[in-house]
Amino acid sequence: MRLQDKQWSAGNSKDIFGVDLHRFNDLEGHANYMEIAEEFGISIGEVKMLKKKLNRS
Repeated sequence: MRLQDKQWSAGNSKDIFGVDLHRFNDLEGHANYMEIAEEFGISIGEVKMLKKKLNRS
C-alpha cells in the first residue's frame, strides 16, 4: 500500500506529527487552535497535545 506524502514524511522525520516545531512556535503566539490545525493539516487535538509537550520540555 502506498503512503501519502504527509504520512511518509511524518514517519521519516523527527518532528512530532510531521510538524516543524519552529514554525509551530511562531504561529502559537498569534493564531488560535483552528488556524494552527489548518496550517499544518493536523487535528485540533493534536495541536493541544503539541502545546502540552512543548510546555513540558
